[in-house]
Amino acid sequence: MQLPLISCGLLACLIAQVSATALTYKLQANEKACFYTSTKTKGEKIAFYFAVQAGGSFDVDYEVTGPNGKYIMDGQRERQGDFVFTANEPGEYKFCFNNEMSTFAEKFVDFEISVENEARVNLPAKQGTSPEQTSALEESLFKISGQMSTITRNQKYFRTRENRNFSTVRSTEKRIINFSFIQIALIISMGALQVFIVRFFFQGARKGYV
Repeated sequence: MQLPLISCGLLACLIAQVSATALTYKLQANEKACFYTSTKTKGEKIAFYFAVQAGGSFDVDYEVTGPNGKYIMDGQRERQGDFVFTANEPGEYKFCFNNEMSTFAEKFVDFEISVENEARVNLPAKQGTSPEQTSALEESLFKISGQMSTITRNQKYFRTRENRNFSTVRSTEKRIINFSFIQIALIISMGALQVFIVRFFFQGARKGYV
């Protein structure tokens, strides 16, 4: 699947040229899904984040390959990951999630792929402003960008924790309901068995009396 690239916001565009895609994908049992993104120039940074939000043991296999077909990174039974690597060659990069290890469990995978050109964009200087003021403004923008990145990562972490806890609660509720139905069925079966045994004894006693 070719990933569409989302334009960056005003602050990000002032700092660097960034394009990113964030998706949540439902990975079926025994399924392998791959997503693609491309770089135009050498040396661009590619950020890859994923987290299994629900399903099974919250784990999935993944692999990343470059335009030459070489493996850049891979992992097995990982719950989440956050990586940044340099695109040494321009071209198409492939990101695959593999759920072939699961026979029945489907997984919900939240992931984000972003391509960033680290070249700074020169801010337009106004008349009457000194280079020191422009430089101070650029540094402030970079600090704000770093703080926003930290906030974004924390939000992703708490979102993943919340989704996993909610999935655990739903699974526990289903188990409690199933156990309650089994318990009710056992009580009814035991009651019916007791009635049958008592009737059998009385029928036997009547036959002996007669």
